[in-house]
Amino acid sequence: MSNTPFTTAVSDAGVRLEGRTVAVVGAYGHTGRFVVAELRRRGATPILVGRDLEKLEALRALAPGAPVRVASTGDAASLDRALDGASAVVNAAGPFLETSLPVADAALRAGIPYLDVAAEQGVSAALFDTYGDRAREAGVVIAPSLAFYGGLGDLLATAALGDWPDADEITLAYGLDSWHPTHGTRRTGETNAGQHLVYTGGELRPFDYSQDVFPWDFPEPLGTQDAQAFATADQVTLPRHVRTPEVRAVMNLAPLRDIRAEDTPEPRPADAVGRSAQTFLVEAVVRRGTETRRAVAGGQDIYAVTAPLVAEALERVLDGRGGAPGVRAAGEAFDAADFLRALAPEHLTRLDLPARLAV
Repeated sequence: MSNTPFTTAVSDAGVRLEGRTVAVVGAYGHTGRFVVAELRRRGATPILVGRDLEKLEALRALAPGAPVRVASTGDAASLDRALDGASAVVNAAGPFLETSLPVADAALRAGIPYLDVAAEQGVSAALFDTYGDRAREAGVVIAPSLAFYGGLGDLLATAALGDWPDADEITLAYGLDSWHPTHGTRRTGETNAGQHLVYTGGELRPFDYSQDVFPWDFPEPLGTQDAQAFATADQVTLPRHVRTPEVRAVMNLAPLRDIRAEDTPEPRPADAVGRSAQTFLVEAVVRRGTETRRAVAGGQDIYAVTAPLVAEALERVLDGRGGAPGVRAAGEAFDAADFLRALAPEHLTRLDLPARLAV
């Protein structure tokens, strides 16, 4: 069980999901607990879904009144029972290579929106490639990778694009002061080994793991740091709605060393809501001809910030601001600049949008 503290109180402003019941698959995982807390803060009633009844019951003590439903992604009937009566489902159960498609199938059978926080590129690609027609027929939105790796970069790049219909290149630069991986991140790394992709030359191609180190100029306060190429879900989602031949991602070396070291500990709570002390800065750089546009976001704890990202997306899907039914990337489904501003300054302590979008 995660040692993440849990804020049970719902804020006065947290009523935007009032009356909504949201199934959270993987509710007792590290990120799942943040998602449950954020949904409650916004007035929703979460349905706590997972395989371990004892862990679910312990979590319910911290989320009074939340229904508990035991389900396995290998048992379709149990998933159907878990989603019964839900307005939507958020899948926070990794590894997503094992869970996303079964839970998305259950959402389609229930006729409710499916959102996940997957970072695995193959999962997002599979949903886009094979679930679009089914989602449209069912009249629901499927929104994958609404997380730090995926949704945030997609929204930043889309906001930076503005009125440009296309781009010659999109670069996402991830600057983290550290990366203490959760147990789920470790498991995902094991199941996803050898399956990373990059988007180059107008198509997804296998990721080259033999990478060079190069200097990269991050926004202040990080400045110039050694970096390497990185594979992220944004490289799958962005080309689905932006015409561009290149989506590249880079990351500074400090977090890469952490994630590659076997003895790096899991994240530890550093504040009252359970966030670690980790800080992040993400810059989207969009180039078209000789002109470049940029958007920057910064904050604390890559796992914790995933919760408001997916909860904000859920609000917009349920109130009709998520676009037409189908499989949708974050920047395609939502007004990117408006979405990002809704997360600042509480969840994004820094947000630098192009001047034309700043107000």
